[in-house]
Amino acid sequence: MTAAWKAFATVDPFAGMNGSNPGQLQNLTGGQWTDVDTYRDDIVDPMNGEAFLQVPDTQNMAPFIEGLESCPKSGLHNPLRDNDRYVHLGAVCARSAALLATPEVEGFFTRLTQRVMPKSWQQCLAEVRVTRVFLENFAGDGVRFLARGFSNPGDHQGQESRGYRWPFGPVVVIAPFNFPLEIPALQTMGALFMGNRPLVKVDSKVSVVFDQFIRMLIHCGLDPADLDYVHCRGEKMGELISEAADTIRLAQFTGSSTVAERVAETLNGRVRLEDAGFDWKVIGPDYDPAWLDYVAWQCDEDAYNAAGQKCSAQSALFVHKNWAEHLLPKLRNLAARRSLDDLTVGPVLSWTNEQIKGHIDAVLAVEGTELLFGGQPLTGHTIPECFGAYEPTAIRVPLSAMQGEHFDVVARELFGPFQIVVTYGDGELDAVLDLLEQMQNHLTAAVVSADILFQQKVLGVTVNGTTYCGMRARTTGAPQNHWFGPSGDPRGAGIGTPEAISLTWSAHREIIGDNGPMPEGWETPPVR
Repeated sequence: MTAAWKAFATVDPFAGMNGSNPGQLQNLTGGQWTDVDTYRDDIVDPMNGEAFLQVPDTQNMAPFIEGLESCPKSGLHNPLRDNDRYVHLGAVCARSAALLATPEVEGFFTRLTQRVMPKSWQQCLAEVRVTRVFLENFAGDGVRFLARGFSNPGDHQGQESRGYRWPFGPVVVIAPFNFPLEIPALQTMGALFMGNRPLVKVDSKVSVVFDQFIRMLIHCGLDPADLDYVHCRGEKMGELISEAADTIRLAQFTGSSTVAERVAETLNGRVRLEDAGFDWKVIGPDYDPAWLDYVAWQCDEDAYNAAGQKCSAQSALFVHKNWAEHLLPKLRNLAARRSLDDLTVGPVLSWTNEQIKGHIDAVLAVEGTELLFGGQPLTGHTIPECFGAYEPTAIRVPLSAMQGEHFDVVARELFGPFQIVVTYGDGELDAVLDLLEQMQNHLTAAVVSADILFQQKVLGVTVNGTTYCGMRARTTGAPQNHWFGPSGDPRGAGIGTPEAISLTWSAHREIIGDNGPMPEGWETPPVR
C-alpha cells in the first residue's frame, strides 16, 4: 500500500472517527485530492448523534464541470483508440480484488461501512465481498471482453458492417447511502470499463467509504485523473447537472424516484435509473410444511435486513391463505429476535420516527387493516432524532381495501423496517395480479411456489427486472452473479453483469467498411 492510504486503512474506524479525532475528507478533481473552505456540521454518528466526520460542503463546482468538459464524446478509450486501457483496467481490478481479499482490508471496509450505515456485520461483510467478486470477475481480460462487438457481410466485395460498444464520454454517477461501497463501486467501475470519465457523487452521510475505495484503486494503478469525486449537498449537485446539462452525456442515478425524475427532465432523458421500488413477493397456494421455516426466514431477511433500507427490500407480501395461519406467527417471532445490539435493526437514515409513525397511522386508518407486529419506536438507545429507529413492523391489509381508493396510501414505499401483508384465497390471484399491474416501479420481486403453472402465470403478466422464482425465492440478493436492475422502463440501469455494464455504460455504434472495387456502371444515368 502507499503510505497515504495505508495510514488511514489500518485505523480502526470506531476509534478514529469520532468527535475528538474527526476524519476530514477531500474532493478528487483533475487528478488531485483537494480541500475546501467549508465543511458540513450535520454529518453525525448515526448511533449517537455526535459529529465524527468532516465532509466538504463544496460550493465551487467549476472544477468538476471542467472535468466533464475535458472528456471527449468518444471517451477516454474505445475499441479503436487507446484500447490498451481495457487491459490496464483489468489489471487494476486484479490487484484491487487481491487487496480487498486480505483480512486487514476486508475488515477495514466492513467496519467502515457499518460505521456510517449501521447494519449487521454479516450484511456489511457481504457488501465488501460482492464488490471483491465483481472485481475478480473483470480482472485480466474481463474488461476487454465487455467491448466485444460483431460483424456482418456487406452487399458486395469489400463491404462489411461492424458493431461496436462505444462510450458516452463525460458521465455522472449518483449513489445512495444504503450500500456505501457496492453501488458506487460497481457503477463507477462499469463506467470506467467502457471508456467513460465519470464524476461521482455519493450521499454525504456515507461518502467516506467510496473515498477510501478510490484511494485503494489509485494505489492499485488507477490513474487519479480518470474520474472526479465530489462531496456536496444534493441541491448543489442538482445545480451542477443543470449547468453542465449540455456536456453530460449520461447520468446514472440510484435512489429516490422523485429525484430521478428531476434528473431525467434536466438531462432530457439521458439517464439510466435504478430508483426505489415497492417490491413484492407472492406466495402460492402449494403449502409445504417442510419449507415453512425456510420461507419464513427468507421473508424476514428480505423485509428487515439493513432495517429495511434495501432498494430490493420486501415491501408487500401476498400470502395465499393456505400459508397464512402458519407463516404469519413465525414472521412475528423472527422479527422479535432482531436487536440493536447486533445491528439486525438500526437507524433509518432517510425517515424520522415522526414520518414513520405518520405512515403507519395512515395505513391503519384504512378500514379492515390490523397491526401484525411492531409499530413502536425503539427505546433504550442514543440514535439522534434526525434518523428513525423503529421496530420491524407489518400491517395486514385486506385485499379489497388495497384494490380501491387507498391503493396509493398502502403502496407507498417506506424505506425502513416496514411491510404490508395481504392474504388471498382461491380464485383471487387475478385480483392480486391487477394490484401488481398498478405498481409504478419494477425493481425486484419473488414468486414462492413449486407449481410451474402458477409460476408461469405470475411471471407472464409482471415485469420486475430482477425476479426470483421457486421455493427459495427472495427479493434481495447479491448482484455480482446476475443482472440487478428494474424493467419496464427504457431508462432502467443494470448493475453487476457484463450485460448490465454494456447496456448501461455504452451505446451501439455501427461502422461500415466499404473498400471494395469500384462498381461497374456507376456513371450510367438512371433510367427514367
